Amino acid sequence: MRTMGKALGAVLMLAGLVLPAAAQDRLVIAGRDAGFAPALAKMVELYQAKNPNVKIERLELGGSPLYERLAVGAREKTAATDVAMLDDIWAPEFMARGWLTDLDTVGGLPGEFVKSAIDVSKHNGKLYAAPFVGNIAMFAYRKDLLAKHGFERPKTWSDVVKAAQAIQDKEQGVSGLVFRGIKGNPIVTSFLPVLWAHGAEVVSADGKAVLDSPAAEKALAQFLSFKALAPKGVETYNATELRDAIQQGRAAIAVEMWSSWAGTLDGNASKVAGQVEVVATPGEVKGPAPMLGAWLLGIPADSPNKARAADFIRFVTSPENQKLIALETGNPPTLTALFNDKDLVAKYRWYPAQLEALNVAQARPRISQWARVETILGDYLQLALIGQLQPKQALTEANAQIARALTR
Repeated sequence: MRTMGKALGAVLMLAGLVLPAAAQDRLVIAGRDAGFAPALAKMVELYQAKNPNVKIERLELGGSPLYERLAVGAREKTAATDVAMLDDIWAPEFMARGWLTDLDTVGGLPGEFVKSAIDVSKHNGKLYAAPFVGNIAMFAYRKDLLAKHGFERPKTWSDVVKAAQAIQDKEQGVSGLVFRGIKGNPIVTSFLPVLWAHGAEVVSADGKAVLDSPAAEKALAQFLSFKALAPKGVETYNATELRDAIQQGRAAIAVEMWSSWAGTLDGNASKVAGQVEVVATPGEVKGPAPMLGAWLLGIPADSPNKARAADFIRFVTSPENQKLIALETGNPPTLTALFNDKDLVAKYRWYPAQLEALNVAQARPRISQWARVETILGDYLQLALIGQLQPKQALTEANAQIARALTR
């Protein structure tokens, strides 16, 4: 009987239904710093209160240091991390290389998650991560200014250009639009929804560089036309400059708007409180294709405390805690129902529109080389933006370098 009991216990443990004794006293959580840190800190605090015997260590790291810690730990099998916070674009590499635990082997994940977020949490049909932060690149515009000059919500990027030009011509001291022009991730993030709306891609579904296309050239030409409608010096703009331009009434349209930025639009420091609509990005030759920017929670394959880690992840992604995180820290949820929760919508009026955007969201290419590809693209986009390269030349040269990067 004792042998049968041990065997049953082992089965339950593998299913994630029983926490082994060793797992009950330690949990190492590696997460992001800055705006994401308060959410994870709050969850650790609440989980610790429910599980006082667990020794929890929470690390706050910048994006690059976090990736390095997780990747090196996985390669070296250091067994140093139990819960890993992952940018959705890192996930393909970690999943394909066997660096994450299949969550169904440790009890699974209940809840109805936004499809775009759950899709990037899977690899070959298996669930390797839990959607934690439902980030999506939105679009914002001054509804008062557009209405004043006879424009409705822009449905296409061409509509955006027309409205921005009219407002800039007639409103003294107001730029038509604003975007992030600094090289690297910022300018790529502003550009991708325009590229995708034109039906173009950076990397094809079969993993080939495809930026040297007529559709991509049209998209870049349109994106470069934004500069004449933007504040002077936009090629150095990042998140702070973009947010301030909208919030202080110096720009009528924001090509890119994230939840963490939108939260201040109705605050005391805003000169345009109640006047900015935050919606899904426009389309062009195809429908809207806003960029997904989800953050996920996974369990490293070499974690010695998988059952405890799975228990923590289920705790964090429960409806009550996803709602609490949103209310107290501003990080958007990933459970579908919460985007229409009356308390959340009362605080974040754009949540229903954010769900609309998440439902048509496009993920960045699911390739392990994306970090290098993004760097290349960001460099060439800015060279085109500052006039050092013509659009076609910028795309051709970027495409050649991306093709080489994809072979490594």
